[in-house]
Amino acid sequence: MIKQVYLDNAATTPMASEVLEVMLPVLRDQFGNPSSTHSFGRKTRALIEVSRRNIARMLNSAPSEIFFTSGGTEADNMAIKGAIESLGIMHVITSSIEHHAVGHTLESYEKNEKIKLSYVKLMPDGHVDLEDLERLLQENERSFVSLMHANNEIGNLLKLKEVGELCEEYDAIFHSDTVQTMGHYPMDLEDLKVHFVTAAAHKFHGPKGVGFLYIDSKLKIDPFIYGGSQERNMRGGTENVYGIVGITKALEIALTHAEEHREHIQGLKTYMIEQLRTNVLDVSFHGDFEGRSLYTVLNVCFPESDKSEMLLFNLDIAGVGCSGGSACTSGSNKGSHVLEGIGANSLRPAVRFSFSRYTTKEEIDYALEQVYKLFPIHA
Repeated sequence: MIKQVYLDNAATTPMASEVLEVMLPVLRDQFGNPSSTHSFGRKTRALIEVSRRNIARMLNSAPSEIFFTSGGTEADNMAIKGAIESLGIMHVITSSIEHHAVGHTLESYEKNEKIKLSYVKLMPDGHVDLEDLERLLQENERSFVSLMHANNEIGNLLKLKEVGELCEEYDAIFHSDTVQTMGHYPMDLEDLKVHFVTAAAHKFHGPKGVGFLYIDSKLKIDPFIYGGSQERNMRGGTENVYGIVGITKALEIALTHAEEHREHIQGLKTYMIEQLRTNVLDVSFHGDFEGRSLYTVLNVCFPESDKSEMLLFNLDIAGVGCSGGSACTSGSNKGSHVLEGIGANSLRPAVRFSFSRYTTKEEIDYALEQVYKLFPIHA
């Protein structure tokens, strides 16, 4: 009998057993410092460089364009700092619904009068208004554009290639936070007109504490962390060798079986939508949930209820792990900046259910049963 269901995979995913299996020998046996020149160091250095080459191959980029980081937040910060401080860009275009790793970083630069910050308009369904983006590119000096590939709360997908081509037309530098989509969609970085993309292993069944940043080789930026010559002088500090081995294996599994995983997870998302529509009175959904949307995320807008304030708590008590927004703000009293940015009704409770390849229909049914206990349902 099901007693616990995890539906917060946009926050983090369980590590795949295959990933753990390749990490354990490194943790146990490969302890040499990769910067050491003796055989112990050379063995771990080889693991890092083989991993770099394999990731580059999977993304159709050059190994020299892949830089390992501690995760997606660091990768986003590294891209933003590099563009503003090394490339001298003074105007930045973003949206009001970016992840705080991007939004708060850019706000800090604006507050310190390092940049002029412009926000692109959003369509009623939460998508970026590309006509307004072109207007901003036309009316301002050379720009740095930072727009996420998929929103972590409502799942809307950006037209990545189209935005990249638009940025190329106006000689803009394009950064996309791809933390939610890396490993879920194939990416040909040679074809996409994007200068920076980011990844975090724990979003696709890899370990926490490791990610990477892709930097187009045509760009030359200063180091993000000083103190050592690691990552080709771009990020000082001894590398997380077992994490790097883990993220490589996790990405390999995810991309090899991407279509199979997408079909399974999309089926669960569609099923949950249908069941909620059929059974819960006045339910609706945020974002372009049946259109250009990330298949792992469903943001449900429930009717007003006297149980609204305790909704997530009640679901948690019933054994259902889900979220009211991104995990990075779950300890805050503030509401979701994403839902505010799309003009959602703040009086109606919203829950983000997010799925993985390990999620089952039985788990969805259990979660739905708990929801039905909290809201008026159709007779």
